[in-house]
Amino acid sequence: MRKKKSIFNKKISRREFIKKSVIALGGLYIGYQGFNKLLLTNLFSNNDNGLGKWSKEAYHYNKLGVAVQCTLCPHECVLSRGERGFCGVRKNYNNKLYTLVYGNPCAVHVDPIEKKPLFHFLPATKAFSIATAGCNFRCLNCQNWEISQSKPEETDNIDLMPEAVVANAILQDCKTIAYTYSEPSVFYEYMYDTSKYAHSKGLKNLFITNGYMNEKPLREFCQHLDAANVDLKGFDKKVLLKLTGGDFDNVLKTLKILKEENVWFEITNLIVPTYTDDLDKIKEMCVWIVDNLGRDVPLHFSRFMPQYKLLYLPPTPVSTLEKAKKIALGAGIKYVYIGNVPGHEANNTYCVNGHLCIERQGYVITQNNVVDGKCRECGESIAGVWK
Repeated sequence: MRKKKSIFNKKISRREFIKKSVIALGGLYIGYQGFNKLLLTNLFSNNDNGLGKWSKEAYHYNKLGVAVQCTLCPHECVLSRGERGFCGVRKNYNNKLYTLVYGNPCAVHVDPIEKKPLFHFLPATKAFSIATAGCNFRCLNCQNWEISQSKPEETDNIDLMPEAVVANAILQDCKTIAYTYSEPSVFYEYMYDTSKYAHSKGLKNLFITNGYMNEKPLREFCQHLDAANVDLKGFDKKVLLKLTGGDFDNVLKTLKILKEENVWFEITNLIVPTYTDDLDKIKEMCVWIVDNLGRDVPLHFSRFMPQYKLLYLPPTPVSTLEKAKKIALGAGIKYVYIGNVPGHEANNTYCVNGHLCIERQGYVITQNNVVDGKCRECGESIAGVWK
């Protein structure tokens, strides 16, 4: 018996496309409406010691007498009593390290998985997306600085423990839970417990990250992780230290660990004019990716738009993004995309023989010609997780 074709195996009408676009863009609204009655503010304002329901002893730290050392990320902050780490959400209280963002996300949305961006992992499905305050980078171009550069008492938060995250994800018909928007590694305990419970209920977990995490916690998390998008912000140490406050060598190590742990991952490289638009460095990055990670890792070149502390810069010229794509393809990377440029053909997925495999308009898939992980036209394998 001939199998029934998916609705994505054919072109859709303009009316259908508009309908799907509204649904995709409405993800944020759907997510908020499901939880608006639980909205809280100033969670810690009535707690003298700064701790409360949303605190939990950290999973990765060392005791140093009355001080503690966080071992979650490469900053490895040493904190005296009452001090918080660089991220603003981890605190030494009574000689123990606590997270202050356990079960109190400040963002809860339902998103198309393509928004992460993940183009080769369960396309056209929904991701239940959560984030808390805090970050271990200080990116000058951050697009979510209102939450990433804030402390949890400065954001509007929702009381949503791991079991409730999973229950609501199932209720919203999401196949995955995405830890995203700020930097998920700083809410590690919340993310880890939620991901473990999600797996027990048949959901998959997505890690949208700057990749700045130490090896031990990362490998532990990988046991419950299914896919990631790592923001490799550039390939020049001095430039990235100035732009982000972090050392990119640690991000490269994270990428290698994800490959070793067999986690599907994709890479995003935001090209910021005058900072990360050096084409020689982009070529160096692409060669490194091929040599260390392989040709099948999708690479998303993303267009910078003036944000946060870089409002004086212009948007990235599309021609620069196109040159970067040409360099990546020349280095041997099979799947290269251009993001933040609506309608560009580089939003689509092509097999190495040039056949259109997945056509996208924004976050909406209008054609899907990947069948059992292969191009419908020529049978070429397309790397990814398709079901």
